[in-house]
Order: sequence, then structure tokens, then C-alpha cells
Amino acid sequence: MKNRINKLFDTKSSNILSIYFTAGFPNLNDTLSIIKSLDESKVDLIEIGFPYSDPLADGPVIQESSTKAIENGMTLVVLFEQLKTLRTITQKPIVLMGYLNVVMQFGEKKFIEKCNEVGVDGIIIPDMTLHYYISNFKDLCDENNVSNILLVTPETSEIRIRELDKYSSGFIYLVSSNSITGSANAISFNTEYYNKILNMKLSNQHLIGFGVHNKETFEIVCKFGSGAIIGSSFINNLKENGANKISIKQFVSSIRK
Repeated sequence: MKNRINKLFDTKSSNILSIYFTAGFPNLNDTLSIIKSLDESKVDLIEIGFPYSDPLADGPVIQESSTKAIENGMTLVVLFEQLKTLRTITQKPIVLMGYLNVVMQFGEKKFIEKCNEVGVDGIIIPDMTLHYYISNFKDLCDENNVSNILLVTPETSEIRIRELDKYSSGFIYLVSSNSITGSANAISFNTEYYNKILNMKLSNQHLIGFGVHNKETFEIVCKFGSGAIIGSSFINNLKENGANKISIKQFVSSIRK
């Protein structure tokens, strides 16, 4: 059975905009209001980060938001409680992103079942190896109709990319460079890398992330993929303006205009 991510990519193959924010930031109970404002804007997919004290792939902006969210009291228990009414607010695809240690502490089976229960369509766990996914998560994800999105970087070999494509569901997260999120150097216009991915004609479409932060960078990477993920610049917007509906909509409009 297809989930909302699959249905999105069935109907749209270009200029897909995914927005990332950290649950519990800037305030503990902002999660649903941010989702509602994004739902009412021109966002195609919403990615919710659950905070972790040592987020290796994340730059200082997302790290700071994670620290604040933890201080605010955000946990997976709290997040799933908040998301109980998720599907009364939006029918857009929802992806949870975070780190394996947090999931293991919560309980892997319970985590995937809770995703299904509240209507989360996919997960991104950057530090989970493919072997660990196949051994511990694949059956759970299949049974609960939860997509597992895997990451490809410029260092990933072609053989490995095809293996990741085989086990990804939903889409592939194409990391723009070997940098951290939000880095000024993250967007690398390495056309050789992007074109290699395009020429491989993978089964999954891909979204490009790390360093996409405005209309210009969004439009550039959309030439090489189905769309892009924007995180750090949106979190900066939340930091400056809070979970203000008007500012959220203006941010998205500035990307889409």
C-alpha cells in the first residue's frame, strides 16, 4: 500500500519543496502550529527532527535548536503525544528525522508502530547503517507502511548507491556535499556528481539537501533532482520570528516566488 510520500512522487517529479524543523523549537508546544502553517503554504513535504544531544550531521543552527528543544522538554514520548492529532491538521507527507540512539532508547518496534499510529509516512536516521536497517527495521517498516529514506553523498560508490536505491522507499536523500547542514560551503555545484546520479536512472527519485537555503539555491538544485530539503534557514526564521504563521508563510513564499 502506498503512503503519502509515494503518492506525492507519483504525481510530482520536480520542484518538490521539503521543509525541516526541530520539534520543540523554539517552544515545546510549537510543533502542531508550525505544521499547520506549513500545510497552508506551498510546501510539499514536512520533515520533523526529533532532538539529540550529539547530532553529528547537523550544523550549528540545527544543533542549537536541538539543544533548546531538549531544554524545553522535547522527547519522542512528548512528540508522539503531540502528533496524535496530526492528521486532523495536514494530509501532506510527514517524515521524522533523528538519530539511532534516541530510537533505540525509545524502542525500535514501538517507534515504527507509533509512526504508523499517528500518520508519519517516513523516517530518516542518518547514522543507521544499511545492514542494521535490513536486520532490525526493514520488516517493521514494511509492516507499518513507513518509508525508510537513505542518504547518498559524493563519496558513495556507484555499487553502494544502487544498493541504497534497492532498499530505500519513498525517495533518496542526496547530500549535496561532504559537509554539515547549514554550511555556507554545503552547496557544491558538482555537476559531475549530480549528473552521475541522474544518469544512473535510480528507482527512487531524490531530494537534495545540505546548504539549500533560498530561492536561488533551491532552483539550482532542482535542475538536478526532484526537489530540495531546506532546514537551517527555516530554523533561523523560527529563531527570529517564532512560530508566527505570517512569517512562516512568507519564508516559504520567498522560496517559491
